[in-house]
Order: sequence, then C-alpha cells, then structure tokens
Amino acid sequence: MACRVYHAELAQVQDHPRLAALMARGATAGPFDRADWLALIAAHGFAGQRAFLAVAEDQQGGTLALPLVAGQSGLGALANWYSFWARPITDAPDRAETMLAAIARSLLGHGAIDFAPLPAREAGWMAQAFRAAGWVAAVEPAHVNRHMALEGQDFAGWWATRPGALRATVRRKGARGAVQCRVATNFDAAGWAAYEQVYAASWKPAEGDPAFLRAFAQAESAAGALRLGLATMDGRAVAAQLWTVEGGTAYIHKLAHRDDARAASPGTLLSAALFAHAIDIDRVKAIDFGTGDDPYKADWMDGVRTRWRLRAHNPASLRHWPALLRGLARRAAGRTRLAPFQSDG
Repeated sequence: MACRVYHAELAQVQDHPRLAALMARGATAGPFDRADWLALIAAHGFAGQRAFLAVAEDQQGGTLALPLVAGQSGLGALANWYSFWARPITDAPDRAETMLAAIARSLLGHGAIDFAPLPAREAGWMAQAFRAAGWVAAVEPAHVNRHMALEGQDFAGWWATRPGALRATVRRKGARGAVQCRVATNFDAAGWAAYEQVYAASWKPAEGDPAFLRAFAQAESAAGALRLGLATMDGRAVAAQLWTVEGGTAYIHKLAHRDDARAASPGTLLSAALFAHAIDIDRVKAIDFGTGDDPYKADWMDGVRTRWRLRAHNPASLRHWPALLRGLARRAAGRTRLAPFQSDG
C-alpha cells in the first residue's frame, strides 16, 4: 500500500487539516500527543535544533505523525523529562507499521535514531517498521510508569484499598488541622509563585525548565484542565503539586514539599486531597504518575508498566558503526528485550 510521506514543521500543523485534527486537544489520549505540547517542548527544550513531524498518509485516509528532533548524532524523540511518553500518533493503528515503515525509509539518511519513552504497543510498531525499512533496530527498557485504573470506584472505595500505614498517616496528621489543602483549577500568579517557592525549598533538584512548566500550566488552565494543589501551614505554602485532567485520566506532573515541614506530612495530605478531587469531582477513570519508580508511588498506584527505548542504525552509515556494534553486543549479552509487545493501554 503506497503512502505519501512528508516532513512538517510544528508551526505548520494548522495548515494540514488531517494533522490538526489528529493532534488536537480532545482527539489525543493525553497532552503528550498534542501539537501544542510538542510545540512548547520544541520552543523551550530544543532551541536551535530542528524539531519536526515525519508524516505518512495512506490511500485509505489514515494519518501517522512521528514527532522528532534532529541532532548531531541523529534523530531523537521530541520529548524531555516532562514527557510521560513519546510515540507515533495515528488514527489508523491497524496500519501503523506500514506507515511507519514508509517514514523509516525516508529517514535513512539521518543514520541513527534513539527514541523514548515508548509505550509497549508503539515500541513494537517502531521496531518492526524500522527493521522492515532496512535499519538495524533493538528495543530496551527505558523507564517505569506507575498508574492505576479506577474501575468505577469512588474515592472512599479506592481509599479503603490503600496501605494501612498510609491511611493512618492521613487520618492522624489530618486530624491535627495544622495543614490546609486546596485545589485550584485556574492559574493565578500568586498560586504559581507559591508552587515555585515550595519546589525551590524542597529536596528536589533545580527545576529543568520553569518557563516551560508555567506556560503549560497557563494553557491547561485556559482549557479547564489544570489542577494545582497547595498545602499551607500558618499561611505559608509547604507542599505543592501540579496535575492535569484530560480524556478521563488525571496526570501527576510535579510534586514537592518543604523539608522543614516534613513532620506534618503536608505532601501526603495534599496527595489525598488531589486524589479525592480527581476521583469524586473530575470522575476520572485512571491516574498516571509518570515515569520513575520512586518507592512511595507504590502506595498510591496499583499498576506498573515499562516504557521502552528504540535504538536503530542505518547499516550503510559508516560513522554510526561503533554505536551499531555496541547495540548488537547488548543484544548478544541478553540485556535487550525485543518485540513483540502487548499493548499496555
């Protein structure tokens, strides 16, 4: 089946009706597939590099877009540490491998691609398609993603399934009344300043790109998707969390608390307030805690899945042979897991 393949700049998405419809809010599974999210990442994270979409359109009306950034060592996913996933975006999943193979052939001149974090289904598509197009491709684990499906539970029913120690902490510390929690659904400068102050005083490393995060929060507020949680003690913000809600899923983007308030457990109390809001008010069906397998996430999340990395090299590109040989060595040593994959949702 013949496919039309072309490369589009992020700024050109609105000039392509099929792309605009494919990557619009409400059409995608979450923010990380949207054109506006990718444009933000391109502007804030890859200044001076070419960020683009490799696009295939088939004769049956299907479209697939692969978000990429071109660097000195080859191609990478148009993603950064804020991305829960990066993947090919399509309205024809049953034909995705065929369209991806056409794209992969168009990219052979770049020599190498390192693409992560991929969900399992899309990792399988990518591996098969790039191999079919003549690349030497392997897939390996990249990150762990904690998540949960609510299966119709309200907050009280779900909360009863949490570990006893967690529930006891919330009950005991909450009864003291020292911590006040609120969930804001609209962006305001004072609330965001409090969020940034908490983060700066927390145990976490310096924020990777505060301007990006602020712009994202403002856009999500305008769309009604922002959930900014703040916990205060004596009027001072001591914990903060950034969530968004979209397509029936709540996404936990960032959270932090002040070390000097740790004894009052403000982060735990704020998490409970946000889970209650997302479950009983927003009526979400799922909650996603992003990448990273921090031990505390297991208290809140029941599900765990792998996000994957595709490494592929064009064997005709001599300058990429050292990397290709390292990849083959990893495979021979059994450290690389390959497709086929099952969908992880």
